[in-house]
Amino acid sequence: MSTSTETYQITVSGIAIDVVRKDIKNLRLGVYPPGGRVRVAVPLRTSEEAVRLAVVGNLGWIKRQQAKFESQPRQSQREMVSGESHYFLGSRYRLNVVVDNGPGKVVLRNQSHLDIFVRPDTGPDFRERMLYQWYRRQLRMLIPPLISRWEQILGVRVAEWGIKRMKTKWGSCNIQARRIWLNLELAKKSVHCLEYIVIHEMIHLLERRHNGRFSDLMDAHLPQWRLYRDELNGAPLAYETWRP
Repeated sequence: MSTSTETYQITVSGIAIDVVRKDIKNLRLGVYPPGGRVRVAVPLRTSEEAVRLAVVGNLGWIKRQQAKFESQPRQSQREMVSGESHYFLGSRYRLNVVVDNGPGKVVLRNQSHLDIFVRPDTGPDFRERMLYQWYRRQLRMLIPPLISRWEQILGVRVAEWGIKRMKTKWGSCNIQARRIWLNLELAKKSVHCLEYIVIHEMIHLLERRHNGRFSDLMDAHLPQWRLYRDELNGAPLAYETWRP
């Protein structure tokens, strides 16, 4: 089996399209945040004309997706100073930076404030790393019970799971290794959105593709999944320079 991959860019109706040729069976078209980057993965033998026709046939959908990302609210650049708004499990908290000579820590207070204790002379980058380390610890407590519950319901087994910051996906699934990855940014979203992504990736262990069977499985086990998907897509984007 060939493992070669070719990546290049074309322009269709004034839109830049990243084309990735690789050993797959079907053409896959996607539009990704935050700027509406368009990427099409195509089988190695697909002609250039077929790629262009596929893009042209989906121009309306591509432009609607790009418009959605363009209108999506965005957080301002985080300076990690007192008074800023930060999110945890779908709720907004006001950051309170406490300069202290003790060990660094993050504490939720009164369901409205997020206190971050730091030593003197710590800059915003260090404070942000502390916050994301705390986010990771919270997810590591929340995710295992969700996986365990849905393993029983779906009749599948997750061999391994992990958390990482991802630029274009809320989650991913390696079907052969039975491994799922979840985006660290989910710590900012509501618990039902986190659970939706867990279920979404686990259902890929039953159905690889986003086809009718996949949607039917999602409907059967989480009828309101489209509402959660829209909630994630409508949430404010983090201030970040996302790269292809």
